Amino acid sequence: MTKRVRIGSGSAYWGDMFEPAVALAERGDVAYIGFDLLAELTMSIFQRVKAKDPDKGYIPDLLTILRMVLPAAREHGVRLILNGGAANPVAAGRAAAALAAEMGLKGLRIGTVTGDDIAGQLDDLAAAGWEFENLDTGERRLDRIRGDIVAAHAYIGSEGIMGALADGADVVITGRVADSALFVAPLMHEFGWSFDDPDWDRIGAAITLGHLVECAECVTGGMSNVWEAACSPWDIGFPILDVTDGPDGVTAVLEKTPGSGGIVNLWTVKEHLLYETHDPASYLMPDGIGNFTTLRIEELGDDRVLITGMSGRARPDMLKAQIGYRDGWIGEGQVVFSWPDAPGKAQRATEFLHHRFARAGVDTLALDMRFLGVDALHGDVAPPMPADPAELCLRVAGWTRTREEADVVRREVTHLWTVGGLGTAFGTPSPPRPVIGLWPTLVPRDVVRLGWRVEEVT
Repeated sequence: MTKRVRIGSGSAYWGDMFEPAVALAERGDVAYIGFDLLAELTMSIFQRVKAKDPDKGYIPDLLTILRMVLPAAREHGVRLILNGGAANPVAAGRAAAALAAEMGLKGLRIGTVTGDDIAGQLDDLAAAGWEFENLDTGERRLDRIRGDIVAAHAYIGSEGIMGALADGADVVITGRVADSALFVAPLMHEFGWSFDDPDWDRIGAAITLGHLVECAECVTGGMSNVWEAACSPWDIGFPILDVTDGPDGVTAVLEKTPGSGGIVNLWTVKEHLLYETHDPASYLMPDGIGNFTTLRIEELGDDRVLITGMSGRARPDMLKAQIGYRDGWIGEGQVVFSWPDAPGKAQRATEFLHHRFARAGVDTLALDMRFLGVDALHGDVAPPMPADPAELCLRVAGWTRTREEADVVRREVTHLWTVGGLGTAFGTPSPPRPVIGLWPTLVPRDVVRLGWRVEEVT
């Protein structure tokens, strides 16, 4: 028996454009739209917000998205899945229900998924001998940072979303699920797949497809080497997966919202297939392991690409977890130097700052001075600076142990307003800001206490 479902992607990050998601709901002929709103640091940021106000801690854009998209979604029968619950999906669900009531959307069913927050289990795991090896540095045990931890979240998979969909949710709000789970869940739900009797090639296909669209416009001409070929990027279309599950496995056509800008071709798909991919043969997600080396891509024309031959393997026993902790402060500032001899003025400014920091006794953990437009991105491998550019911007950032030291860094940069060479310009200085360090690690899958709840708006 062959089944088919269309799924759209409505956001690549917290702060993305809203209009393409509305167009997707109105014109995309989709049954689901997944919204990816989280990044590695987001959970720690919103855990601190939640600590100050237990009714907050979710992405503020969540309510804006729902206000804009829900009317079209209700009209066209589109179900929405959003990870905008961040550190507080329960409060996000309450706020969404209040918004839906305000909008007169009686009968809307809102699901919330919990379980990714594992901060309460850290001490028990440590007492049982779990070492929380840092995947970046190899450091073991959390003793050094234990007093500074502000958040700990595991990347959970699609099961909670599937549970909420099975219970009739029209909107599902989660915390830190894996990005691909926003799309794996509706595919598994629609096609009747289960982790009790898994077909890992099919689940691997869902993971592959979820990976391709999780960053929305990044596969439809955004962030692309073929950016010049993308038409009307100010009206860029978000991606749509037209997925078929048949006797021979899963196939999909990747396209974009009809009548929209951007581009979908072999290159945009290949580029994003390898985005954030360490091993294309072993793309580890909580729902399974995708194998990108077996698939085939065929350009169909008219911004449509056929994807076949996807495969996968059984899901890992461990889940990735991101532990956020307080890790000092950043003080920063920018100064612009004008022609003539902008490089000379900028170099004198760096000498000035080194002397001033030494005099003030600032012992930075790291100090970065870069020239925007010259070596800010490429560092030491940047080509030589133009002989005498019209202007040159110096950006200074100092990572310090204390807020007071970060404030010294900021203040010393402002002195260049008067001590810098003739023609020095400046902007409003930023206040010192706290640094959240990230400790990536693995935890046993059974540490997650997964739950979901679906309630109807009355």
